[in-house]
Amino acid sequence: MKILLTGTSGQLGRALQTQLSGERYQQIELFAPIRAQMDLKDPQSIQRTLDDFQPDLIVNPAAYTAVDLAESEPQAAFLVNTAAPALLAKEAKSRNIGLVHFSTDYVFDGSKRDTQGALVAYTETDAPCPINIYGQSKLEGEIAIRESGCKHLIFRTSWVYSLFGKNFLLTILRLAQERDQLSIVNDQFGVPNSAAWLAESCIKILEQLGSSQNQEAWWKKNSGTYNLALSGYTSWFGFTQEILHLATSSGRLQKTPNSVLGIPASQYPTPARRPSNSILCNAKLADNFSLQIPSWQSALAICLSN
Repeated sequence: MKILLTGTSGQLGRALQTQLSGERYQQIELFAPIRAQMDLKDPQSIQRTLDDFQPDLIVNPAAYTAVDLAESEPQAAFLVNTAAPALLAKEAKSRNIGLVHFSTDYVFDGSKRDTQGALVAYTETDAPCPINIYGQSKLEGEIAIRESGCKHLIFRTSWVYSLFGKNFLLTILRLAQERDQLSIVNDQFGVPNSAAWLAESCIKILEQLGSSQNQEAWWKKNSGTYNLALSGYTSWFGFTQEILHLATSSGRLQKTPNSVLGIPASQYPTPARRPSNSILCNAKLADNFSLQIPSWQSALAICLSN
């Protein structure tokens, strides 16, 4: 199988590249172009790469993820998050190949509650309603893929972290060394997801595709949108507490803050609004692909033990 993999300068793209480059997958011809080779803001660059490499599958974790900056430069966000996936989907359809695309919890507005006001996880059938430019650009990318009619898997995920790049985990590990007190938002809830686990789960699903006796039938059965997320949920405050606990017990942190305070999001204003509830229900994913999905805490422990 020839796989075109985008976005390897990001957390998820790098995790996918690392795992797919292992000895176990020597039968895969992987092309992971850097931006100079394929620029997602340049349709001709995308077209040229597809023509030259002729992939059997496109895996697209690349995204414009600067959530706050997107509010002031929406054109860049829509080029990468909407126009590029739309073109990839159009090409996938014309070439009769599959497209695996990653989306976000930010397609939702965060208002989902039960009749008692308690948080309820979002399912794939809930109506999206983004409240920031980033979420809107990602939603329109999803819509373009579905409308193209190509064979596709759209994986919505959230709160991605790793020991690479820029993310909440690394920010907390750095601030813990620098500050005696941390103030962390405690009224926004979601599912922290390890980039390594996301990549591993995606590859397990692709293995099912690869072992299928009838790949056209596999795509017909499985094409669609899935919440790709670990089990459980927490707040940014709860996530911070678990990071500090596990990083200290593993010896990664030698110093921790004297206090960690929970604050409402209203005390930490940002250019882009964030959903207060972006918890993703993973039942459809688990059932459809027979996956055993661990807790977010166990995935964090594995990440910090590396």
